[in-house]
This record gives sequence, C-alpha cells and structure tokens, in this order.
Amino acid sequence: MSTIAICWALLVGLLSQQPVPSSSASTSLDYEFFKTKVQPIFLAKRPGHARCVSCHGGATAAVLLLQPLSPGSTTWNEEQSRKNFEAAKLLVIPGNLQSPLLVHPLAEEAGGDFFHSGGKHFNSQDDPEWQTLKAWVMGQTMKSGN
Repeated sequence: MSTIAICWALLVGLLSQQPVPSSSASTSLDYEFFKTKVQPIFLAKRPGHARCVSCHGGATAAVLLLQPLSPGSTTWNEEQSRKNFEAAKLLVIPGNLQSPLLVHPLAEEAGGDFFHSGGKHFNSQDDPEWQTLKAWVMGQTMKSGN
C-alpha cells in the first residue's frame, strides 16, 4: 500500500471519529435511501473506471470496506447491505458537504480532495450520482421524496 493511501486511511479514520457539528446534529442517515439509491452507485460501471466494489469489496480495502458480492450475484443481500451502510456511515459527517464520501471520489477542480487511487469518478458536483450521495449525506430519506 502506498504512503499516500495509508495517510488517507488514517485521515478518514480520524474524521469518522470526530463529533458531529451541532448544526448537523439533527441530520440522520436513512438506511432505505442508502440501500435503494446510494448502494447501486457502488456497483455502477463508469467509462475508464473500475466499479467501486471492485476495489472496496473485501478485506483489502483501506477505506470504505464494502461487502464482497456473493459468487454469481449482482447485488447485495439484506445482511450485506446493512454492513455496507455501517461502513459508508464511517465516511459521512451527516449534513456536512466536506464528508469524505463526497470529496474523495470528486475531481479536485470540482471541490474534491487531491487523491483517490481509483481515480475521480465524478468530474462535477452536477453529476447525478454525486447528487444522490449528497442527498443522502444531507439527510434525504425515502419518505421525504425530495
């Protein structure tokens, strides 16, 4: 593992342990929104990039440890989805647009951080998948319908 990847993993670990700022204390993360809208993003194929699950699915992932897909499966079961939710929550500061889940895969010129070994999956904050991640981080639920 590269020094940069190790430093990033440590930074994300520290950020995930920070207390949630009081302005976002009322924001919570909705499991159903995650399962229905966010989790499929981790399986999506993008030109020039591996799917998120390709690098983040399994014990070798330094950050965002997604459950590996079962052999022959194209999606996760309920237990795996719950574990993915818990793993993704570690990269989110509810209500905060600087959450690692948002800035890490976003191009630096669009407001992302400087490095992602899997490449920058989103070139703009206008990308529909990035907007879905943002909605979840900002507290959107399946019930809110927004």
